[in-house]
Amino acid sequence: MVRIAGRAAAVPALTLTGVLALGAAPAVAAPTGPDVSSWQHIDGRGIDWFAVKRAGHDFAMVKATEGLSYINPYFVPDSLLMRVAGIARGTYHYARPNLPPEPQAVLYSAVVLGQNGPLDLPPVLDIEHSGGLAPAALIDWTHRYLRTVEALTGRVPIIYTYPNFWRTAMADSNQFHRYPLWIADYRGNPAPEVPGGWPTWTFWQTTDSGRVPGIHGNTDLNVYSGAQGDLAGFANMSGLTGSG
Repeated sequence: MVRIAGRAAAVPALTLTGVLALGAAPAVAAPTGPDVSSWQHIDGRGIDWFAVKRAGHDFAMVKATEGLSYINPYFVPDSLLMRVAGIARGTYHYARPNLPPEPQAVLYSAVVLGQNGPLDLPPVLDIEHSGGLAPAALIDWTHRYLRTVEALTGRVPIIYTYPNFWRTAMADSNQFHRYPLWIADYRGNPAPEVPGGWPTWTFWQTTDSGRVPGIHGNTDLNVYSGAQGDLAGFANMSGLTGSG
C-alpha cells in the first residue's frame, strides 16, 4: 500500500474506535481491520487470523494480484483462514496503469473467485501510481478496469487511493462517485481528506505502522465508516451463524 514521504507521524487506527461517526450520528465503535500482503509474512511465517479476530478486528484486506501476472503467494491461505476466523475478507489488485486494464481485471477476478460470497467485501482497485499516463488517459484506464471487474464479479468495486495522488495524477476527477472510496491519510486529523468531490469515505487507512496480534511486523490499519450501511450487509454476512 501507499508509502508517502513527508507525511505527519502516523496514528494507530485503534485510537479512533468509538469516536468516528458520520454527521450527527452518535459515536459508536467503528469496525477496524488490517490490510496485508506478502510483506506481512516475514520469513514465510503465517498470520494467526484467530488472534487478529480476538484483538477486535472485523475485516481485513489482502492483496490478491498486481499487474498482468503477479499473484500473492499467501492469498489463498490468508483468504481461507480469515474466513474460518469469522473475519470479512476484502481483496485488492495493485494497479499497473502502464499495462492494459482489462487483462489485469480478468486476472484479479479469476484469482478472487468472484468476490461475491459470504464474508466477502466488494473488490478493490489499489491505484497509487500513474504508470506514466497523463490524467485523461489514467482516468480512462481506471474506468475500463472498474467496468470490467464489475462485469466479472457482479459487484461495484471500491477505489483505494490517497489525496495527493488523486488530485494530481487523476486531476481531482469527480467521475467516480458511484464507487466507494478507501482513502489513505495518515496525518492524524479527526477525519481524512476526501479528494475528487466524493461525498464521504467508506474505509480510511489511518497508518502504515500498526501492530496487530497475530501479524508479524508492522501492518496498515483501517476503519470502516458505515457509509455503505452496516459491515455485515456490506460483506454479505446476512444469514451466517457463529463467528468462528
